[in-house]
Amino acid sequence: MSYELKNIGKTVDGDIHLDDISWATKPGQFNTLLGPTLSGKTSIMRILAGLDKPTSGVLSENGADISNVPVKKRSVAMVYQQFINYPGFSVRDNIVSPLRNQKLTDSEIEERLERVTSLLKLGDYLARKPLELSGGQQQRVALARALAKQSDLILLDEPLANLDYKLREELRSELPKLFSGTNSTVVYATTEPEEALLLGGNVAVIDTGRLIESGPVLELYKTPGALACAMGLSDPPLNILPVEKKGDYFVHQETSLNLKVPEYFSSAPDGCYNMALRPHHLAITDDNPVLTGSVKSADITGSETYVHMTVGGNDWTLLKHGIHTFKGGSSIGLTFDAHDMMLFDQNGNNLALIAAKAA
Repeated sequence: MSYELKNIGKTVDGDIHLDDISWATKPGQFNTLLGPTLSGKTSIMRILAGLDKPTSGVLSENGADISNVPVKKRSVAMVYQQFINYPGFSVRDNIVSPLRNQKLTDSEIEERLERVTSLLKLGDYLARKPLELSGGQQQRVALARALAKQSDLILLDEPLANLDYKLREELRSELPKLFSGTNSTVVYATTEPEEALLLGGNVAVIDTGRLIESGPVLELYKTPGALACAMGLSDPPLNILPVEKKGDYFVHQETSLNLKVPEYFSSAPDGCYNMALRPHHLAITDDNPVLTGSVKSADITGSETYVHMTVGGNDWTLLKHGIHTFKGGSSIGLTFDAHDMMLFDQNGNNLALIAAKAA
């Protein structure tokens, strides 16, 4: 099934929750909604599910308008961050209860039960009640119920957010495999850029009720069309420095930056731009640094160290592999490969893409 939002708007008590959203899911692929809390992800999911009606615009399924079709008449399953199971039912009954409503035969029910419990490693817990399980196991039960229904549309609203780190990592890698053999369209909402990248497929970057950009997640990460998209797909945050192009150089007075303009940006007119670099593209050097940072703090995660600093009055972060200590207030020299630099005009447009389209 293919679902398309066309100019969808949602207003509640005068507050705009969604503003002219146009986006289409990709059948057979993972579809991710990425954005901060209150960006509009859940509002989109509720409209997709039929729980809410849009104030404006059209929701279509395979080209047919379903904007006003109620949820009970749609083939949809939804799993929330706060997983919902029936506490009085066994794990088995939690999973098969919607299948009985579908009037499936006993053999069909058993076949689906066997498949999802095997995939989600729940076979040993079928007789237990949800409250006898760990949080991760309870979330697996909710996922199993959604999988067993074989709905046309499966909505996963931050389903791993409340799980411990180890289980979250395990399920992240499993989820695309779980749904790869189904005919369902899957939409997954997350606040974490890393999760969107790990899940793969297609992503829609959402902020303040607006669609920033959508497309294959790795393509958007490598070549975002807009600065807002690059920021949305960056964790730790993107390092940004306002620069001015003067002839053959990018300059920034406060940092004494005097960077030779790479050839692929040479046709850009003189003026003001935003230079952007990801934390892992920065390196520390004592030999002719391009920029100098003033260290604020360093976070050691074990295998990596995140160095937080100010560069020309802007907050920057550098990722350095291994365990390293830095003294607050100390200065460090920075360098980077100019090919890793992104450049955005004052409207937030990626100059590399503008140049590619003009070529």
